[in-house]
Amino acid sequence: MLLSANLNQPWNSTLPTLILLRKCKTSNDIDQLHARLITTGFIKTPTLTTKIVLAFSSSRFSPLVDFARHVFFTQHAFSSHEEEEMDPFLWNAVIKSYSHGREPEQAFLMLCLMLESGVCVDKFTLSLVLKACSRLGLIKEGMQLHGLLSKLNLGSDLFLQNCLISLYLRCGFIGCARELFDRISRRDSVSYNSMIDGYIKRGMIDSARELFEFMPREDKNLITWNCMISGYAQLENGMDLALELFEEMPVKDSISWNSMINGFVKRGNMEDAQTLFDKMPRRDVVSWANMINGYAKLGKVDLARRLFDEMYERDIVVCNAMMAGYVQNGYCAEALQIFHQLQRAGDLQPDKATLLIVLSAIAQLGHIEKGLEIHQYLEDNKFSLGARLGVALIDMYSKCGSVKNAMLVFEGIEDKSVDHWNAMIGGLAIHGLGELAFSLLLEMERLSVEPDDITYIGVLNACGHAGLVKEGLICFDIMRRVHKMEPKLQHYGCMVDILGRAGQVAEARKFIEEMPIEANDVIWRALLSACKNHENVDVGEPVAKHLITLDSHNSSSYVLLSNMYASLGMWDAVSSVRMMMKERNLKKIPGCSWIELDGTVHEFFVQDKSHPQVMEIYSLLDSMSTSNSELTTCRQLG
Repeated sequence: MLLSANLNQPWNSTLPTLILLRKCKTSNDIDQLHARLITTGFIKTPTLTTKIVLAFSSSRFSPLVDFARHVFFTQHAFSSHEEEEMDPFLWNAVIKSYSHGREPEQAFLMLCLMLESGVCVDKFTLSLVLKACSRLGLIKEGMQLHGLLSKLNLGSDLFLQNCLISLYLRCGFIGCARELFDRISRRDSVSYNSMIDGYIKRGMIDSARELFEFMPREDKNLITWNCMISGYAQLENGMDLALELFEEMPVKDSISWNSMINGFVKRGNMEDAQTLFDKMPRRDVVSWANMINGYAKLGKVDLARRLFDEMYERDIVVCNAMMAGYVQNGYCAEALQIFHQLQRAGDLQPDKATLLIVLSAIAQLGHIEKGLEIHQYLEDNKFSLGARLGVALIDMYSKCGSVKNAMLVFEGIEDKSVDHWNAMIGGLAIHGLGELAFSLLLEMERLSVEPDDITYIGVLNACGHAGLVKEGLICFDIMRRVHKMEPKLQHYGCMVDILGRAGQVAEARKFIEEMPIEANDVIWRALLSACKNHENVDVGEPVAKHLITLDSHNSSSYVLLSNMYASLGMWDAVSSVRMMMKERNLKKIPGCSWIELDGTVHEFFVQDKSHPQVMEIYSLLDSMSTSNSELTTCRQLG
């Protein structure tokens, strides 16, 4: 027990109590000490209880904070001592524990209790409550506080006026913030910086620049300059202005350099980003991560890796940037190698971002065994699956072919968001389990889970793959009539695919013609594919010609048209299409498939003979083909 090692302490002193309190980590520890305080009578000692409230109301351990509040409310809040009634010092300590911690809404209730109890309210009290209102977006309560400031003759206090400006900006009332700003007789850098930052966050760069130029130069600090640089970096053509300000800055910090580098990186201008990076006096992990991200987005993973290898000391952010760069460019095995190196080194702990990248890599590779290992890692390290990790895990299992494991993860998550439902529906869709996907949509309706655009795309895709025309029409109707959602191009495309796959080609063509928005090439191609599959040349031929007009350099339309002609024995038409492709220098993109065997992924293209075991593979295929032919013959003879 916590007290057992300290029973030899002299309990006629309050010092052991404070020492023990600092060691408390759990509610059980505090309960023991609380009982001791009651039995010794120290709970009635104002000096001790005051120290408890002041020392532990800001603790990072929730049980200690709760104990400090309990002591305050039982020993001080309603004290009969006149001095305590007038002094808000302890009240402010407890209010701060709310405004900066859990349950910020309680800060406003504490203020009301203070006013009802006749306790003096000072500007620190009000600033804390304004902070709580800002965190929660409580504009109505914030305006009430604004009125209270005037009644207490604190309306002209600059510190509180800045707090109010921050509140109005946080709640989106930029006009009220500017009106208050304009009424301040003597502003400081906080006033200006708050308004400039507020304008920039809303994309009002011209208003921010106007205020920046009006601001006295002596009030401009690093925050001011960095705000304006980040604002210009948001604009499509703003990097020249950002660079002009950057060069004019009297002093620069890492934020200044990184803002500029990030601005160039976002525009794919790695030459200027590299120039600044080379000049940077002191680089931090953000600088390296920005550069690695920039090169990776341009597909230059070799340059990104070179930078990564140059680093003397890495953190998890930079490792994540390199891994994400690999995954974005299809080098998933390389991303997993970095992850395994992290695990072996043991000096850096993977975070949620790391694991999301790893799950994405595994999903693309189809490595189910590695997926199971990561799932076990998540459980061993008590990662919550209630957010994006759960979504990624469901998606990984689905793409690795294990719908059963995906469903087990899905069912094990208690507080499911719409993203979890979407991931599971999407997983069922890619495996052609349309009825299950449709039943999940109905289950969402029963549990009052509000579906979104992605939900309906997933269910409609599932219905299309499973040939469920009626269910697809019902889903489309629920979307429009029940949830009042306006279908997007993807939803219309799914409906065309559903009708086309079911052979209802004429109905699909009519559906496109009646759409309130113009069909794109993807929708027309879905219809053409259905025409080819169901040998409907009457609808397919004009659709193909329309597609070729829309995008004459896309080979897929030519190939679909050629295959449709071939299936009907129209060889002259096939020859004509192939001649057209040859004249326009178009080539068919080969199909690709892959399979995992003993932890290794084998990839195959159409007519691909690059695999090291190609002779054995084709020999086995030939023997299988011969066996199937013999079996068919036997059945016919039988």
